[in-house]
Amino acid sequence: MSERKLKIFNGNIITPYRIVKNGTLVVCNGIISDVIEGDIEVPGAIQIDAKGKYIAPGFIDMHVHGGGGFDFMDGDVNSFLKVAETHVKYGTTAMCPTTLTSELADLLETLDHYETAKAINKTGAQFLGMHLEGPYFSKNQSGAQDPRFMRNPEPREYEKVLFHAHSIRRWSAAPELKGALEFGRHLKALGILPAIAHTDAIYEEVLEAFENGYTLATHFYSAMSGVSRRNAFRYAGAIEAGYLIDEMDVEIIADGIHLPAPLLKLVYKIKGASRTALITDAMRATGMPPGKSILGNRKDGLEVLIEDGVAKLMDRSAFAGSVATADRLIRTMVNEAGVPLQEAIRMMTATPARILDVADKKGTILKGKDADLVLFDEQINIANTIINGEIIYSREAILQHNPILVKE
Repeated sequence: MSERKLKIFNGNIITPYRIVKNGTLVVCNGIISDVIEGDIEVPGAIQIDAKGKYIAPGFIDMHVHGGGGFDFMDGDVNSFLKVAETHVKYGTTAMCPTTLTSELADLLETLDHYETAKAINKTGAQFLGMHLEGPYFSKNQSGAQDPRFMRNPEPREYEKVLFHAHSIRRWSAAPELKGALEFGRHLKALGILPAIAHTDAIYEEVLEAFENGYTLATHFYSAMSGVSRRNAFRYAGAIEAGYLIDEMDVEIIADGIHLPAPLLKLVYKIKGASRTALITDAMRATGMPPGKSILGNRKDGLEVLIEDGVAKLMDRSAFAGSVATADRLIRTMVNEAGVPLQEAIRMMTATPARILDVADKKGTILKGKDADLVLFDEQINIANTIINGEIIYSREAILQHNPILVKE
């Protein structure tokens, strides 16, 4: 079998240590084989002239619900594929499909569809395993999740889920609930990442949860307790715990709306790029025109309004979901939060790769790593998305085919 070679030259390559100016990156059989300054001959290789663009590791979205008019909870395999195809256009090369609180039967069905979709997904972002968001949440912090399905973790139920599927990468829960600490220990023993989310926990409860495996804060600040009074005394909440526990990782919806610039700056100042992952938390309307949409599955989801770059309840009283894409997150961190480009890229690549325990293959441009790559310009407009050395998305090709599809 002949080798599959790809050569990308005349680009600014973002490595973990520096930006290689006017660099060349060589891929052989889907693996990065060389990263050098200048140009070299690579006989038989497909060639891409980067024309001075940045070459970065592929973006890893740890938390995403939908896009392109589809949601992972829609109850069919095609929705998985369409969401993956939507986000690959914005630089996402790998993702954790994410559920919403639901009936147990719907959750098991979604896990089955994941397995089928993963095996045939060739034109979208890779699947790194499922993220179960709920149903073990505090009803006081339901956010856009449906409180009808929220309950305490019961071993009989979650063991059934874990026995049914081996595709679960992470599971978010409120650690103050009865049985939640035992649940966290059980997940950790199976190599699944427990995360705190939709929680009313105080600092002491989060600290105990951290000691029992909950090392990540899901969509930090969103649906999460802050300072509160209880019987006249003040207590630090989950947000303060996320800052105070140095080893606690946090993920943020860096769209500039869920978290405005001052809070993005604060998270970066305290947690830094090594402990902060950028997530889209995107719902089905991502990549679609403004207007009405559905949050959750088509069958019994919530009608929402997309305007001002975010999903809102129909009465505009609260946000109801994100329509962010990975490129927008990086653009926001650089332009609004003043974070250096390399650090913003790290938050969308190396940091989530470490948190998800895939850093041996993904998240950085180094020899021997998977050739998951993104090319973009100074404004973080995506030109090419490459997965395992295959060009999955090319903006130039789409422009040539139908210019109206891409905004200038």
